[in-house]
Amino acid sequence: MAHTSPPGHLATNSGEQPSLKQVMGPGLLLLFIIGDILGTGIYALTGQVAGEVGGAAWLPFAIAFFVALITACSYLELVTKYPQAAGAALYVHKAFGTHILTFMVCFAVMCSGITSASAASRAFAANLSTGFGLDAGNGVILMIALAFMLLVLAVNLRGVGESVKINVVLTAIELSGLLLVIVISLYFISGGHADFSRVVAFETPEDKSVFLAVSAATSLAFFAMVGFEDSVNMAEETKNPARIFPRMMLTGLGITGLIYVLVSICAVAVVPVGKLADSETPLSLVVQTAAPGFPIADLLPFISMFAVANSALINMLMASRLLYGMGRQGVLPAFLSKVHSTRRTPQAAILFTTAIAGGLITFVSLDPESPVVALLGGTTSLLLLAVFALVNLSVLVLRKDRVPEKHFKAGRILPVVGAFTCLYLVLPWSSGRPAGQYQIAGVLLAIGLVLWIVTWYVRQKESVNRSA
Repeated sequence: MAHTSPPGHLATNSGEQPSLKQVMGPGLLLLFIIGDILGTGIYALTGQVAGEVGGAAWLPFAIAFFVALITACSYLELVTKYPQAAGAALYVHKAFGTHILTFMVCFAVMCSGITSASAASRAFAANLSTGFGLDAGNGVILMIALAFMLLVLAVNLRGVGESVKINVVLTAIELSGLLLVIVISLYFISGGHADFSRVVAFETPEDKSVFLAVSAATSLAFFAMVGFEDSVNMAEETKNPARIFPRMMLTGLGITGLIYVLVSICAVAVVPVGKLADSETPLSLVVQTAAPGFPIADLLPFISMFAVANSALINMLMASRLLYGMGRQGVLPAFLSKVHSTRRTPQAAILFTTAIAGGLITFVSLDPESPVVALLGGTTSLLLLAVFALVNLSVLVLRKDRVPEKHFKAGRILPVVGAFTCLYLVLPWSSGRPAGQYQIAGVLLAIGLVLWIVTWYVRQKESVNRSA
């Protein structure tokens, strides 16, 4: 692939494309981070995490929080050092200067956002059907999911200001649902009806040791923690990112980590692990058990619907900004960097990622019996953990690159620990992941490799034509 700019050098704005609009202050950024982390994972995976480790379901969420916190420190050093859109792909490009590696990182992160958003869109349609009592078949739910993605497309094209304002509303709704679970569970627990002995009990599958079961559960629970990294792709649209990013990201991670641990402890204390693991709506079951007269069965599908809608919106925001940033870098085709002249949104990247999401939603909907959330959620965390390992290494490599501006520093120990823990949760013999996650990730990365070869060939041909 021909270089349009030196490795590690961000292409400057030539004046042909307007810059992205800076609209996000500390409050909007904090809500963006919290809203992105909360969502599909905790609403859908609490029972499945409990199914892996038993009553100690809080432990995988706590471990996932610390792994995310360590990697977040590496992200903070890089985003305050290089406050541009493109995130991990930009950092790896600056550190290693290898276009094939940069391309694959970019493609992996993009796919993680799109797979997460696609699963969320399908969940949105299913919750809408349940909430309104529709006897909708698979085809109808697919149509609802695709229509929802078109709505996300319209919001993203409208502008990031509108997108993050909608995020504020959706974050408040999904946060209220989790707080509702905690408050009602604590009321039940205060009455002496809970069984706290379950909270420290390990019940693992027969084919796994306790250590491997905890690793598998952490790999799954990590899907509930991803989202903090999406915010770095909004760096160009954030006011004074070097100052506000560290405080807001660490605060957002702390708030969500605390909520996750409380929800998982309450869930196991209120509902026996077997029932929790078998339920497709574990948090609804928790509240039904704690307060049988509370109309949560009617309310929670709508709260869950807004929660997964928020996940889809933010993930599509991330994917489009990632492609926009790498289009400017020359790592991906230049048309992806096109910005709408009046709305100042990356229109080409938004349309491109939405088209891929529509195809993926259709594909995963062909088999309505497949565990879409667990499989795609696990694949999302698999792709991102591999990327996180590279980001942690990039911090160490880029220490030699001095910048005049003050920036966050992660130290020397944390990036090493972060790289090791991320790789541990990626490798099949240590993570305990099912083979299906590796198969999906392998197919996606193979598609990315084919696209890179095609792009390289086209650029080489263009270079020959120019020199002729």
